Amino acid sequence: MLELIKTLCAPRGVTGDEKEIAALIADLAAPLADRVETDALGNVLAFKKGRSSEKTLMVDAHIDEVGILVNYITEEGFLKFTGVGVDARVLNGRRFLIGKDRIPAVAGTKPIHLQSLEERSIAPAMEKLYLDIGAKDAQEAKKYVKVGDTGIFDSEFICFGEGFIKGRALDNRVGCAVLLKAMEQQPEYDTWFVFSVLEESGGFGARTASLRIQPDLAIVVDTTTSADHIEKPEAAKASRLGEGAVVFLMEATTYYKPESVARVTEIANRAGVKWQYKTVTKGGLNSGSIQRTGRGCETVAIATPCRYLHSAACTVKLDDACETAALLHALLQSREL
Repeated sequence: MLELIKTLCAPRGVTGDEKEIAALIADLAAPLADRVETDALGNVLAFKKGRSSEKTLMVDAHIDEVGILVNYITEEGFLKFTGVGVDARVLNGRRFLIGKDRIPAVAGTKPIHLQSLEERSIAPAMEKLYLDIGAKDAQEAKKYVKVGDTGIFDSEFICFGEGFIKGRALDNRVGCAVLLKAMEQQPEYDTWFVFSVLEESGGFGARTASLRIQPDLAIVVDTTTSADHIEKPEAAKASRLGEGAVVFLMEATTYYKPESVARVTEIANRAGVKWQYKTVTKGGLNSGSIQRTGRGCETVAIATPCRYLHSAACTVKLDDACETAALLHALLQSREL
């Protein structure tokens, strides 16, 4: 699992620019599936025949990551940019890799010594930031980058502590790894494994895929917020690293039917899977896009807890990812879904 996650974190895949990661996933899924397709939006859809065709299942994990998009090059050779699913507060001073050639860049703003007291008291807004690629002017900068290029965090994948992993794209390459591991076994029901694009910009890829598949049940696999490292009431910690897979009751985009959630937890308990509820209802997944398309679809969601989500230093515990994989395996092998 560790090597698979590391492999999946290597390619670029900012929302709207997912071709690199999609190509790798298509290659990895091909020997595990009965057929693999890529649709017009760029979703990778892998079909696996089940032991029964009574139902059609859809299992979704998004492949896109947060990042930045270059939208202007100044006369001085600096790049202006907009965030793609990312907050300005995690950008200043960070290193980035721009475009398919991975041109090194640094995000900066006005030096602190030249800032007013008011400016020092708040994080700089996106429009106050720029990217420096070491170009002397716009002409030189345009030799290496262009408007429309996306940028990823320049963040090394590392293992540290007792089973912790840090990397820029763990949201949601961990979920992609979980799906690929589940594909190693034949599911109980006919199942489409969907590696979807455009989740960080609104769940458009999953919506398109679900309209095409029209599943009887969808399982969304993602990473989710953990605030277990800060001083807050226990319920506000959302989820905890080391406590296993996360099962959702509801979140900002979706209300999960109580009987559906109960089936998930019952199957988890019988399989001996370590799991926890998500204790806050903020944030959104592809579930909302899937649940409300076509004729409507029963939807459940599971996830791996992650600290520092949507930053250069997403952090998960490998054991939790393995528990999420074990839970998905148990769900797909069950006739009770």
